[in-house]
Amino acid sequence: MNEEILEHIFKVLDWVLFAVFMLNVVYLLFYSLASRRQVRKMPEVSDRFRRFAVFIPAYKEDGVIEECVHACLEQDYPMESYDVIVISDRMESATNDRLRQLPIRLLEVHFEHSTKAKSLNAAIASLDDSYDIAVVLDADNVVPYNYLSDVNAAFEMPSVEVIQTHRIAKNLNNDMALLDAISEEINNSIFRLGHVNVGMSAALIGSGMAFDYALFKETMSNVKAVGGFDREMELLLLYQRKRFYYMPETYVFDEKIQTSSDFSRQRRRWLSAQIHYCQVFGKYFWKAFYSSNWDFCDKMLQQVLIPRLLMLGFVPACSLLVSLYSWQWGIKWCVLFVLLATALFVAIPKRFYTSRLVTAFQKLPYTFWLMFVNVFKLKGANKTFIHTRHGVVDSNR
Repeated sequence: MNEEILEHIFKVLDWVLFAVFMLNVVYLLFYSLASRRQVRKMPEVSDRFRRFAVFIPAYKEDGVIEECVHACLEQDYPMESYDVIVISDRMESATNDRLRQLPIRLLEVHFEHSTKAKSLNAAIASLDDSYDIAVVLDADNVVPYNYLSDVNAAFEMPSVEVIQTHRIAKNLNNDMALLDAISEEINNSIFRLGHVNVGMSAALIGSGMAFDYALFKETMSNVKAVGGFDREMELLLLYQRKRFYYMPETYVFDEKIQTSSDFSRQRRRWLSAQIHYCQVFGKYFWKAFYSSNWDFCDKMLQQVLIPRLLMLGFVPACSLLVSLYSWQWGIKWCVLFVLLATALFVAIPKRFYTSRLVTAFQKLPYTFWLMFVNVFKLKGANKTFIHTRHGVVDSNR
């Protein structure tokens, strides 16, 4: 094979690879820039106190569950208008005994194979239908005192059936936690705020979610997910043309990953769920496309996007390697890297631009490696519940 043919093959491969990454970068850049617009505010007051069921699935969450429960009980919302339901799965008896002393509903469950979907469905089955709104929190979440009041007011809009509130970092105690917090805020900017600003649905995130109770009960009865139950809920609801609203000023404080091992487990779970639900719901794409169900199509497009962390490794690597072969070929890759960096930096809130950011960025090559290794460890990951430990640590691991 002569040099001319080899160069032609390399050129075709170069452009194919560039086109794939370019589509990913353009998508991120578009919604990142859209997030800079002023979001339309939700109603701030309501003269009706809707009845809430606040669900907190807790799998081995002895270290954090009580802080979450106390935050829920300290709401400026009438106590008779909401119930806190803790679904205790394999927590210690001492923890359960302390929880029983609080004005909550404690449901102990015992599954051979635990999942969040199973816990939520068990809790729903134990309740009557007297509720108006279901809220789902994680056991490591903490909500401010006005959380339920804000959500209640938002449901004054007749079109509101599903809301995602703004999940924000509860801890920034080490570099890994800081990177995780920044990653979540990039998601908030691109997949939530940016989307609602152009008239699309916000992405759900697994906690800090509020639903019309009847819709939540019906949808959860069809959710069988082992991992990524929020993705399955999203796709089921979007296929029904349900709209997801976003409340950027209503916060849920969420514990961020603090160790590389927890980071690896969490991202493996997310990546596995992404691939799994792309396969499960892919068959509905064209029907949704021809019926102009753009929210569902957009969500399916998200399922095939390359994870940002992998892009942050591959795009500069391709820029370097291609430039070494031919600087003319490398120009487009360098421009693409600049656009990727722009999309991400625009999406990062200004409060993170401190000296700590530079230090934390030094961990990016290692986190890229962890994510890259996860690509080869996905077999069976979506068939097993992968638990992420919670509880703030002191070390800077």
